[in-house]
Amino acid sequence: MGNQKILDDVFENFVNNTQIFKDREVLRHDYLPDKLPHREEQIRLLGTIVAPVLKVARCSNIFIYGNTGTGKTAVAKYVLSHLETKAKMYGVPVKFSYVNCRMTGSEYRVFASLCQSVGISVPFTGLSVDEVFDRFRAGLDAAKTIFIVVLDEIDALIKNRGDQLLYELTRINETLNKSKVSIIGISNDLRLKEFLDPRVFSSLSEEELVFRPYDASELRNILLERSKLSFYDGVLSEAALNVCSALAAAEHGDARRALDLLRVAGEVAERQGAKMILDEHVREAERHIEHNRVVEALRNLTLHSKLVLLSVYSLNKSSVTTGEIYDIYNELCGELGVGLLTQRRLSTLINELDAMGILNAKVVSMGRYGRTKKIRLEISRTLIKDVFESDNRMGRLIDYKPKSSQKYTQ
Repeated sequence: MGNQKILDDVFENFVNNTQIFKDREVLRHDYLPDKLPHREEQIRLLGTIVAPVLKVARCSNIFIYGNTGTGKTAVAKYVLSHLETKAKMYGVPVKFSYVNCRMTGSEYRVFASLCQSVGISVPFTGLSVDEVFDRFRAGLDAAKTIFIVVLDEIDALIKNRGDQLLYELTRINETLNKSKVSIIGISNDLRLKEFLDPRVFSSLSEEELVFRPYDASELRNILLERSKLSFYDGVLSEAALNVCSALAAAEHGDARRALDLLRVAGEVAERQGAKMILDEHVREAERHIEHNRVVEALRNLTLHSKLVLLSVYSLNKSSVTTGEIYDIYNELCGELGVGLLTQRRLSTLINELDAMGILNAKVVSMGRYGRTKKIRLEISRTLIKDVFESDNRMGRLIDYKPKSSQKYTQ
């Protein structure tokens, strides 16, 4: 009975005392607001590029890039939903398909999703990619329409799978008789062209849009607009709003992060039974989000990146060298029975972990002995232990004592 009483108190307290959120969904990533502050120029440009569709002409392929949280997806969806309304008014046959490539994960599933939007059903698995593509092309031509495909986070697909899908799509108009296709590619990685075949890149990026990060005052406006919809009047303090904007501006002007901070700060205040969201609630939210981000990053590392991190963890010193890591990594691969990567590839993994903020790799001068790289952990050992203990393969290696540890004593 005791446990039930605890929960009854929690739930009743929540229902009776919560006066923070009017509508928390407004602060979610996928909420599309009625107006997008500080993106008027990009909306106008994208509108100009897609307008020919209203005269039954194919519009140029468009390549949109910029950092996460700079409004790329929101602007694309906003412009296309208005274009759809106008197309209906003019009786123009237009269809849209929005695919998030990171979520979809493979060419098969991207094409299956495109098939669905032209009314062709495809089994979840079992066909070849070529077969799914042929069905899509046939279904599309039968639909007699102008088809605009938005491929969001296209960088995720290309880095994992190559650019075959884009190659097929950029050439599809050559084989269509009654329909036309335009592609809008959206990428968070500004270096994407380095991963693409030059022919694919030139046919994909007939038009390019670059979204710059928001500055602190722009983020403040965005948050102020959303907060009016999401919180009751007088709940959000000026200080909390300013801290939220400043923190997100320092993090590449990422509006998505700013909205996350605001939502979690609201939840922290709500749990504490506070009447207002204060700057201390935002700081608490930042610690919470940062912890979750690191945990998520650790869980999603590839096997060899995990082994590199575990090697640094096992050495348990203030800083280690690449050579020391390689020796322990070698032992850990032996323990698991997996093939070794070269020392050069290992260095690349160390650099990637450094870029993610999990390791810190600094080149230091050793005077006449040349230069060497000193590597140390940037996150707590407890966090690594907690995450890896629940991992099937890493769990049994977390307390591994390196055989070469005699060489590397403090």
